[in-house]
Amino acid sequence: MVWFLEGMCFLPTFLVIWSSSTFIISYIIALFRRDVDVVLPYISDTGATPPESCVFGFMSTITSFAAFATMYAEYKFVERVHERTGAVSPVLNKASFAVGIISCVGMCLVATFQETTVMVVHDLGALLFFIFGVIYTIIQSVISYRAHPYGPSKWMCHFRAFFAAVAFVAVFPTIFCAISVGTSKLHWDINDKEYTIHIVSVACEWIAAFSFVFFFLTYIQEFQQFTLKMTVNLTEY
Repeated sequence: MVWFLEGMCFLPTFLVIWSSSTFIISYIIALFRRDVDVVLPYISDTGATPPESCVFGFMSTITSFAAFATMYAEYKFVERVHERTGAVSPVLNKASFAVGIISCVGMCLVATFQETTVMVVHDLGALLFFIFGVIYTIIQSVISYRAHPYGPSKWMCHFRAFFAAVAFVAVFPTIFCAISVGTSKLHWDINDKEYTIHIVSVACEWIAAFSFVFFFLTYIQEFQQFTLKMTVNLTEY
């Protein structure tokens, strides 16, 4: 059997490939159309104007649903681990899934409301996505260590914790520097007053985003170990 078809492995595999493609494809389109600068535009800047905004919105929405499906599969796996071993608190598992859902909703808002049209909703979605996304990675890292040796290997737990830490460190400069800049424009000049703060914010945003991507990459090993089945129960009248 092909490795990405083992168990539920196709879920995180698709999520990692699709989300990475979302960022890269919209950036390339915006770059060739000269809608953004070559050096570090915000991820949202690459999906601010048509036609890349259409591509970014479509692909980001699919990414959010793929993330939800992956989080749900992880939630059910941890639930079964608790049933068999009692290793992970159900409350912690439910809290992680709830936080993950909020992050996915934030991504949908970012995809639907471009920063050049409804900036307030777009920024709210970005805050939900990044802040609750970081919280999700931290809780899941704790769960991984508590569930060991069920699930990922010890080294994979370390990698998961590392990417969660990187995302945590990167998110706060992203937010605070963006607030300090206070303006949203697609083209920057090196002589602009807030140029340095802008670059710091954008660089941290890209680091945080790909930390999430690499975090879900660590799910592949774990998802090879289980499958999910849907049961249909009909109500008799």
